[in-house]
Amino acid sequence: MQDRAFVNGFCAGLPGAEVSQPFGPEHDCWKVGGKIFAIVGQRGDGVSVKTDHVETARLLIETGRAVRAPYLHASWARFPFGAVPDAELRERLETSWRLIRAGLPKKVQAGLG
Repeated sequence: MQDRAFVNGFCAGLPGAEVSQPFGPEHDCWKVGGKIFAIVGQRGDGVSVKTDHVETARLLIETGRAVRAPYLHASWARFPFGAVPDAELRERLETSWRLIRAGLPKKVQAGLG
């Protein structure tokens, strides 16, 4: 079952991933190298992740697989829990982690394992 625990359990296994709550206890923000790659919001009914491009996010939204991620750049998409299969949600989380990690300085990346 997809929920906050599902996301937190998966993200905790990604190298260098850390959870914080900079927006308060109702938001779990997963970061790598200090940069956010996933957010479970206050309603706890979905997760926002970065996609590789604005067009990717737009396509996911247009096809009903995701919705616009509130307060985030247009390249982010919010996946309501249950909108996509578990394997796809894990893939989206890992892709977001990889995108954010790739944008970090090489020295920081090397320290993440």
